[in-house]
Amino acid sequence: MKLFFLLLTASVFLYSCKDDKKIKPNIIYIMTDDHATNATGIYGGRLASLNPTPHLDELAREGMIFENCFVTNSICTPSRASILTGQYSQTNGVLDLWGDLSTTKQYLPEEMKKLGYETAMIGKWHLHNEPVAFDYYKVLQSQGKYFNPEFRVKGKGKWPDNFVKYEGHSSDVITDQVLDWLGHRKETKKPFFLMYHFKAPHDMFQFNPKYADYLQDVKIPEPESLYNQPNWGSEATRGSNDSLINVIGSSISTRHPNRSYVDIFKTGDRPTEKEATSAAYQEYLKRYLRCVKGVDDNLGRFFKYLKDNGLWENTIIVYTSDQGMMLGEHDFEDKRWMYEESIHMPFIAHYPKKIKEGTRSDIIINNTDFAPTLIELAGGKVPDYMQGKSMKKALEGETPKDWRTSTYYRYWMHMVHHDIPAHFGLRSKDYKLIFFYGRYHNLEKEGTLSMYWNDENHSNKVLPTPAAWEFYDLKNDPKEMNNLYENPKYKDVIENMKKELLETRKTLNEEDQEFPHLQEIIDKHWND
Repeated sequence: MKLFFLLLTASVFLYSCKDDKKIKPNIIYIMTDDHATNATGIYGGRLASLNPTPHLDELAREGMIFENCFVTNSICTPSRASILTGQYSQTNGVLDLWGDLSTTKQYLPEEMKKLGYETAMIGKWHLHNEPVAFDYYKVLQSQGKYFNPEFRVKGKGKWPDNFVKYEGHSSDVITDQVLDWLGHRKETKKPFFLMYHFKAPHDMFQFNPKYADYLQDVKIPEPESLYNQPNWGSEATRGSNDSLINVIGSSISTRHPNRSYVDIFKTGDRPTEKEATSAAYQEYLKRYLRCVKGVDDNLGRFFKYLKDNGLWENTIIVYTSDQGMMLGEHDFEDKRWMYEESIHMPFIAHYPKKIKEGTRSDIIINNTDFAPTLIELAGGKVPDYMQGKSMKKALEGETPKDWRTSTYYRYWMHMVHHDIPAHFGLRSKDYKLIFFYGRYHNLEKEGTLSMYWNDENHSNKVLPTPAAWEFYDLKNDPKEMNNLYENPKYKDVIENMKKELLETRKTLNEEDQEFPHLQEIIDKHWND
């Protein structure tokens, strides 16, 4: 009898262990809008001493941080399309803010449903078409509003007229809706895949009024390149003899006559230009960081809910942003550039069962890797149509074999909105090579889209800008203050990166056969 009892106990234990292995983890993908790695504590950037993200930092300390995560096209809609598809912009067809991601290409939620997951998308969507692939959605209209946001909600009518309005600040309201969905899930026997997207800290940085005193009396550290950078840039970004210095790139200072934070925040009455620029920078950063603070406090509230409701241990949590942000570096605002602050994204992963706490990875990843990784973590196989790579082995403490040594970037929206020239390039661990080709890709639209070419000589046209190369030694010049493209010391490095860039563009379907006017410029200036 005793032997029978022992055998029965052992069989029940073995069965329960086997059954436990079948339990899939829940997966929560949290994404902010324009949250630069500099604006966290855990990444140790210029603003880390301000302690802007204590809850996020705690999540990171208990999980893994990816130190080299980059966007492939630093603007909201294309980045989100790459995240949903695991593909680069030309392959998924979303090159710019007006690109529509086909409802047939909402690959990530479709793959998760195949793996038995209940799927939900709550918050900022910004992909124009209805998120039909999700079991449930509650998404902001376009960019969404910071206050009293309106959502399009599945089951509340026909898209795009299925609106529901809520009172409050978007960061609070979005979190409320996430918690409400979790508390009223219908498919409780299924694991869930939740995309939880904030609007903040996107401009114009309308923070919750309760944060008005946050950082009020603090002097925010200022980047050197806000005021002085004599060896940065090229003819493509400054013009010959600085002839385009007041045209290219919206600014903090009054440098850009049609979009500067000195004008927007009305700090131009200071005694000197530098004081006016400093005051504008301080206002910019404080508003931005107050939005970040609102996100972090809501994350604290959300994490507490997961712990209180038994969802912490068996849930994979990923935190990232749709791109980085220029926070005054090179006297720039916004993103879009291939410079570090614009392309560098936070990527934090937390899963107590599998991810060792306090770990960091320095492999080069980008936003096409997110979908493959989440699919593999859910127990699936990465589809052949995805171009990104799964980081699952890195998350489990292994060094992935045959991993990329550089990441490709391309910005298409030539001189639109923030007057940034079209460009592409490669970023390796030690170096960055950028080619500015300076033309809009759609000739039918060229000459109609710029917000800032508005004098009588330019007639609101998107004009070509000079083609030129830039090269930065990131190991010795991490702030990208010195363009070394003409330095003979780096001739071999640059030639090798050009060869790699050609091969990468071919491999990733990022060449320009469809745009012969662009290819003509590339060919003409390739060996400059």
